[in-house]
Amino acid sequence: MSDRLDVRKTYKLLINGAFPRSESGRSYEVTSAQGDFVANAAQGSRKDVRDAVVAARAAQSKWWGQTAYNRGQVLYRLAEMAESRRDELSEHVGLAEGLKPKDAQATVSRSIDRIVWYAGWTDKIAQVLGSSNPVAGPYFNFSVPVPSGVVGVIADQNSSLEGFLDEVLAPLCVGNTVVVIASERRPTPSILVGEMTATADVPGGVLNVITGFTGELAPVLAGHEDVDGLDLAGVDEKFGSELAQLAAGSIKRVLRPDSSKDGSLRRLRAFIETSTVWHTIGQ
Repeated sequence: MSDRLDVRKTYKLLINGAFPRSESGRSYEVTSAQGDFVANAAQGSRKDVRDAVVAARAAQSKWWGQTAYNRGQVLYRLAEMAESRRDELSEHVGLAEGLKPKDAQATVSRSIDRIVWYAGWTDKIAQVLGSSNPVAGPYFNFSVPVPSGVVGVIADQNSSLEGFLDEVLAPLCVGNTVVVIASERRPTPSILVGEMTATADVPGGVLNVITGFTGELAPVLAGHEDVDGLDLAGVDEKFGSELAQLAAGSIKRVLRPDSSKDGSLRRLRAFIETSTVWHTIGQ
């Protein structure tokens, strides 16, 4: 009989490309769908959310300033990282959602395909959602989609990987930066994705992942005046209404859970603005 004790991992936050512990020093236990211990996760605080928003704001202009093709390369690199760690992802998805190994592998496969799908959209958004407008005069007039800025996401509480990726990749794809509050009960797959960004060329601050208690963190994110959009995928209708009211104080664009049923193109449209550009036609 061995006297050795297992080293229990405590997963950290992802803020500004680094993996800090919560400034509060707190952590909480993450259990499987069957109630067995899986790992510890940092219990994020209000200050962690504020730090993540500051990092996201600082990174947004740099991320949007990259070419659409380059953003697509970065997201495709994330898919490569996920493919190389698919067994680890499958294990955590299976534990979190109570899936059989075959079903967990299928979930991971769909998730990786989803990353590739979003990577392919980065340089197509302008063609699909923009336009060249007819005007009376010697001018070109273009409608160009531009990102809202910093998007806060309350991640799906049940779909620990597929839902999480849909919710964060859509705003990232169109040039936003993201602060996401991971699933409270099933955070480990999203944390693994955050770890992959370190070797996927994702600039620091572009994706920030906070773990902890949704009821404590979501109001802070919703009410933050430097957040431009809010995806409420992971909250029920009653709590979502409360968060939407908080968001209204700084005129955020809000994507409600029922709206997400329209599909992923709806998510791509959700956090962009339209800029109109006039240009004279040379003689």
